[in-house]
Amino acid sequence: MYIAQTDSWYLERITVLIAGMIILLTVIFAWVHSPYWLILTLIVGVNEIMFALIGICLTSNVLYLLGAKPRLNK
Repeated sequence: MYIAQTDSWYLERITVLIAGMIILLTVIFAWVHSPYWLILTLIVGVNEIMFALIGICLTSNVLYLLGAKPRLNK
């Protein structure tokens, strides 16, 4: 079983947290307000797949520029 380290808020952990929060919020907004919110869920999903396949993530790049430190490069 793989267990991620939770001793600090490193770049990869923050990225997954943001993606999860956006997905949950857009599903709630789609249920309460309009199904068009699911377009944002689609965009987040495509971004996650793009990161897994080619290693580029817009959210991670922005967080890195804001000072978040990656854990995977250690």
